[in-house]
Amino acid sequence: MAEGRAFLSNSGPVPAEKARTALPFTAHCSPFTIRRLGIAEYEPTWRAMQNFTAARSADTPDELWLVEHPPVYTLGLNGKAQHLPRTANGIPVIKVDRGGQITYHGPGQILVYTLLDLRRRGLGVREMVRKLENAVIELLADYDIEAIGRADAPGVYVADAKVAALGLRVRNGCCFHGLSLNVDMDLSPFHAIDPCGYPGLQVTQFRDLGIDEQAETVADKLLAKLTNGI
Repeated sequence: MAEGRAFLSNSGPVPAEKARTALPFTAHCSPFTIRRLGIAEYEPTWRAMQNFTAARSADTPDELWLVEHPPVYTLGLNGKAQHLPRTANGIPVIKVDRGGQITYHGPGQILVYTLLDLRRRGLGVREMVRKLENAVIELLADYDIEAIGRADAPGVYVADAKVAALGLRVRNGCCFHGLSLNVDMDLSPFHAIDPCGYPGLQVTQFRDLGIDEQAETVADKLLAKLTNGI
């Protein structure tokens, strides 16, 4: 672990020497460290991802961060003003360094941030995106829900409605950001934007698909798919 590196707890970044106790983690039989951040503000989580990636060495273990965020819009590097909220709803907009346009995060949506050394794994960005999509597609298949990915618009869709969004940033062969999956949330903030830059794009969630599962249960199942599939 790099000297002075900071990780994120629910109350913000913590010194590296305290990270083991401040961030309980579950070690799976996989080459990942799983960090469960609970509900955490978006911006300090994003900054912690940047810091982690900047401080990586060739032998830094890969990590998956599981988190939910308070309501927030995030606008990607290619974000355009016409896709921004059309009504003032008090939800902040943060311009970030991932690809893509605008999306919404809020309670009841699970996010898995993928802090991986793609070069070490022999993965390209497109292949990594497909692996993230496939994890969600396989998870939905376990509930007898047919889902697909789209080459023209990354993410996972059920009957043309988006249930999972993806966005990555790669620096020096290592990626961060990841995927968001709608489980049981208030979808109305999506109505104020063009989700992912697509006017009229419908958004759905597990609850509306008839899946009655707690977010924590869905998160555990998604993590299992990811650790087996990446």
